[in-house]
Amino acid sequence: MVMTNIMLVDDEEPFVETMTKRLTKKGFNVIGVLSGDEALNKLESNRMIDLVILDVKMPGKDGIETLQTIKKRFPLVEVVMLTGHATVESAIEGMRLGAFDYLMKPCEMDQLLAKIGEAKDKKHLHEEKIKAAKIKELSSQFD
Repeated sequence: MVMTNIMLVDDEEPFVETMTKRLTKKGFNVIGVLSGDEALNKLESNRMIDLVILDVKMPGKDGIETLQTIKKRFPLVEVVMLTGHATVESAIEGMRLGAFDYLMKPCEMDQLLAKIGEAKDKKHLHEEKIKAAKIKELSSQFD
């Protein structure tokens, strides 16, 4: 089984520490970061991230800005938005900008695990389609 690599982005350090421990115990490889800028830097240096769990409300570069940059620079990375200050508007905006889904903090661990699984499956499907297209392209060069 391939390990899922998750980046958890939230400005609340105790939340990041607790969730990192809980997700690691569930068998995930988790990188916790405390800001949007730190998340983008880590994504640049670690191309193995499958999924970002991203808080909407953060000082500096907020979750929506971070999401936009992730989807522009790392389009295959799935993003689940998390917030304790959910508004319908920010949920709709996040989904419009390419977030996989949106969860309220605190969310149930089972609910989060389900979203992680669904997002990982979606990413895997996209990767398989890209591989198939590349193989088809290469094989057509030999016809």
